[in-house]
Amino acid sequence: MIRVGVVLFAGLVSGFPAIAEVATAQADGVVLRTLDKVSGAVIDRTLLQETTSQVGNLAVTLNECRYPLDNPAGDAFARITILSGKKVGPIYQGWMVASSPALNPLDHARYDVWVLRCTIPEAETE
Repeated sequence: MIRVGVVLFAGLVSGFPAIAEVATAQADGVVLRTLDKVSGAVIDRTLLQETTSQVGNLAVTLNECRYPLDNPAGDAFARITILSGKKVGPIYQGWMVASSPALNPLDHARYDVWVLRCTIPEAETE
């Protein structure tokens, strides 16, 4: 009986198509939202690729921002590096996903940083 269940399950699973890779494009920049947890200040910042913005004592650098071609205004993901004036090396280095900010967040006592969207030319969003 178990063997029949395994065979049926394998047949069902093999009938589903593999997860398709989504075609993406690289953007020139990103819009980040920052929150100062002490003062409550929320600021949206636009960074161009390979530029840095100061968030208190943090230096936030955009390495790259990508977005799906079939939905340019949709799900963006950005590779970010964050340095702290107090520590050697990055305190954060990785991908942040706009639709899932809790997936790979910055863990900092005072500041939150998350991706809102990539900056892309108007013609591509129409």
